[in-house]
Amino acid sequence: MAPDPTWLLAVLPSDVGEGGCLCSVPPRTMREDRKPFARYRIISILSSILLFSAFILLLLVGLSLTIIKPIYLLIFRSTVGGQPLSIATELRFGVWGVCASSQLNQPTLITNPGLCFGPRLGYDVPEYISDAVGIDHQIVETVEQALLFVLVLHPIAAGLTLFSFIFSLFLYSHAFSIFTLILTLVTALVSSVVLGIDLALVIVAKNQVENLEAFSFEVVFGNGVWMILAAVIFVWLAVMLLSARACYCLGVHPYPGEKHYNAEKHGHANRY
Repeated sequence: MAPDPTWLLAVLPSDVGEGGCLCSVPPRTMREDRKPFARYRIISILSSILLFSAFILLLLVGLSLTIIKPIYLLIFRSTVGGQPLSIATELRFGVWGVCASSQLNQPTLITNPGLCFGPRLGYDVPEYISDAVGIDHQIVETVEQALLFVLVLHPIAAGLTLFSFIFSLFLYSHAFSIFTLILTLVTALVSSVVLGIDLALVIVAKNQVENLEAFSFEVVFGNGVWMILAAVIFVWLAVMLLSARACYCLGVHPYPGEKHYNAEKHGHANRY
């Protein structure tokens, strides 16, 4: 009985080698020009480093006190001198909660042994905490309302920065580079809004405290605000680098084979 030739129909095209022979063909791999840092390497490396650094900073602030207690947005601190007391003299606000500390259990760079409330999503500071420090509860409520917006925007800014970082690794396509630039620009705008809210939060609290009489407290910027400022600077620098790639300016020129390549004009130009 002759063998059934229908088994040939099951042969996939990828199994057919040169000349039609049925031989082993190595699997297809990613094109060299589509791997990370394959083209415009300097711009890709610099922008990805900036965006990753900004992502880490935004993530840390987004997980600030009481999750990461050493990171906070602002401080209400007593300006009354004298002997150290066990009552609370300092109130630190973070995205997820608040901690009250006394002169006998001062926070350090890595710990905060004070009385903390949180972490909670959209928290209200109990009156007993503000009363323990001696701060008007209306001022605390103003800070809480501003922190509600910050709580929403911080994770969004961190997420956008993460996606911008991933996309900045692949700048081989002009269209994809423009998309990465637009995404990074949106990230820079959102991060700038977050920074503006954080600055306004501290400034408004300062003004309200100064308007109160016989109030011996000061409002101080927390380290989280400066971390966000650094992140915003990093993201805007990445926008500048990606803009140079997208518009072929500042000494950046297209590679051979790209739509905007001009052999006569840019044949011997440097590509970053």
